Amino acid sequence: MARTIAKDHDQKRAQILRAAAKVFATEGFDRASMTQLARECGISKANIYHYYDGKDAILFDILDSYLRALRDRIVGIDVAGLDPQQRLQHIVSEILLAYQGADHEHQVQINGMSALPDAQQKLLRGYQRDMVTYVSDTILAIAPGVFCDDAPKLRATTMSVFGMLNWYYMWNTGAGAQARDEYARLVTNLTLNGLNGL
Repeated sequence: MARTIAKDHDQKRAQILRAAAKVFATEGFDRASMTQLARECGISKANIYHYYDGKDAILFDILDSYLRALRDRIVGIDVAGLDPQQRLQHIVSEILLAYQGADHEHQVQINGMSALPDAQQKLLRGYQRDMVTYVSDTILAIAPGVFCDDAPKLRATTMSVFGMLNWYYMWNTGAGAQARDEYARLVTNLTLNGLNGL
């Protein structure tokens, strides 16, 4: 007879992923052990193995859950009725808000993805690519004449926006929603107008 799934199955998995993200972020994926994960989760190693085959499976689930949810949130933003410039500021602000409270997952994304097999990395990078394309299309709509025949410039501009957002994530992790919204306005003005926009 097949084993039934416990009522708190999804809750336990989420608990394991949160704890593992913290351990992987602070210790590094290669150095982290299942014993450390179990200690951080407050459950036995055997219990973790009930949910996951090993560290690799946990790592993939952390990144798949985090990046898929981030991608869905960003590309699902309602920008109806906004002009392209307002759209960019709204998207930038939403990205910063989405980063809030996900420091460990973000760190694991930066440092741990390369430990996964190529096929899994390709899937995860697809989520990232969807977000980059979404922001890139928004920037293109603001200044089509500047970028229509210069894809490298459009990509450099788009990735510079993400660079500014990642800088903020790294150095202002405790910032609240208002501070993030103010920085979103700064990034948008700087992107649209250069220093004169400040």
